[in-house]
Amino acid sequence: MTAPLLSVRDLAITIDRGGSIVRPVDGVSFDVGDGEVVGIAGESGSGKTLTLRSLLGLLPRGGVMTGDVALRSEAGGVVRAPLAGHGVAMVFQEPFLALNPTMRAGSIIAEGVRHRDGCSRAAAKARVLELMGQVGLPDPERQARMWPHQLSGGLRQRVMIAVALSARPRVLLCDEPTTALDVSVQDQILGLLAQLRAETGMSIVFVTHDLAVLGELCDRVNVMYAGQIVESGPVVDVFSHPVHRYTEALLGSVPLLGRKVDRLAEVPGQPPEPGQVSVGCRFAPRCPSASAACSAPEITSIQVGESHRGTCVHPPSVGVSR
Repeated sequence: MTAPLLSVRDLAITIDRGGSIVRPVDGVSFDVGDGEVVGIAGESGSGKTLTLRSLLGLLPRGGVMTGDVALRSEAGGVVRAPLAGHGVAMVFQEPFLALNPTMRAGSIIAEGVRHRDGCSRAAAKARVLELMGQVGLPDPERQARMWPHQLSGGLRQRVMIAVALSARPRVLLCDEPTTALDVSVQDQILGLLAQLRAETGMSIVFVTHDLAVLGELCDRVNVMYAGQIVESGPVVDVFSHPVHRYTEALLGSVPLLGRKVDRLAEVPGQPPEPGQVSVGCRFAPRCPSASAACSAPEITSIQVGESHRGTCVHPPSVGVSR
């Protein structure tokens, strides 16, 4: 079998908060194949964004990453984290905060082009216009002269995607890039990402709390809770037969096309703070099916088929094996 393009093993992040050490990400492992779109889902505070940022070395002050992150290089070797500048780029959740307000849109994109390609100003300008056209920005010549505050949220996000593409990434990390956009613009951005994947063959890691978005874009999904991945597998399998009670609760709380329900379910309680996680299954304090067995230090992994797995003492789906 071909080795994964991106491999993450036992990723953990610790942060020193004034002498108090917390671990918001704890033992995360996942793979991304060539041309694959892999989702990471979970509530706010589950560790999704920190996981992405750690791959590029963008941790907050006092943050330390451990574990093994490996990117297969084009020459067949391996590049270790941090992966910034090695074929991995990122699209951030709020482009208005990510884009330099003192630079015009074209200049922001050109900065990445010249850094990556080392080309002349004229060549950089041509590449900028090409990228702006590639991400669907209308009238690139005019849009290139705009300041970030003059652009709508959807156009700013397209500029941010163009900045990421200037690095010619093999893996594009997307941190909830559609969250701040209205539904119609969100659909356009998702369509753009799918189109870019088809055109360039790049892989995408897509972080979101919106399961409907994952169902539309992703091949596989990793469900995170309190810093850990509790279930992973092909999107169609996870959505149709979840094997963790948290995944089941998430699916029950959001409307999905093709599923008829009289009333959406509510997930009781709140996720724990990083320094206050429980032993065993971290979802147990909120789970109506929890028992004493859920507090065991090690929860046995459930395997369904070749690539669908989870860690739950009381799985909601039948026919699972341990």
